[in-house]
Amino acid sequence: MAATTLILGFGNLDRQDDGIAWHILRGLAELLGRPAPDEALEFGAPGEDPTLAFVLQLTPDLAEILAGFQRVCFVDAHTGEMLDEVSFQPIQPAFQLSPFTHHLTPQTLLSLTENLYSGRPQGWLLAVRGYEFGFGQELSPRAAELAQEAVRTLFRWCKSDLNPNGGKSVASG
Repeated sequence: MAATTLILGFGNLDRQDDGIAWHILRGLAELLGRPAPDEALEFGAPGEDPTLAFVLQLTPDLAEILAGFQRVCFVDAHTGEMLDEVSFQPIQPAFQLSPFTHHLTPQTLLSLTENLYSGRPQGWLLAVRGYEFGFGQELSPRAAELAQEAVRTLFRWCKSDLNPNGGKSVASG
């Protein structure tokens, strides 16, 4: 049976809370009864569902991989541009310009997936508030608490075909 769900975390593991997605995916792997990786998450074994992956940044070549899934959840840190500390919401494909040529948004990557490979996975974004972005792999105390909440949210989502919160954004204040 082919994998239907991809959970794709991104960020810099060496910049504290910017690497929160890695910590969330590691916690989810443990909750799913999988061995937790030490340093990096690679794409899971063929057919492993959900497939967990962690990358430094979103790049156009990922569009071909996304095309093979029915749904994808992007996991990333946010710096306060969202009101909620933990936000879990559906996203749609949309080409978005970025001031950085090396930066793609999840919405842009979904758009590339659709336009280049006719792939149309359902898109979700789990954005978790980060507080400290210095050098180091340790999360700030508040981000570590939020990461645990995010792991539970993702676990519920993995066990359902629908948003576990009735289609509403998951929020914590």
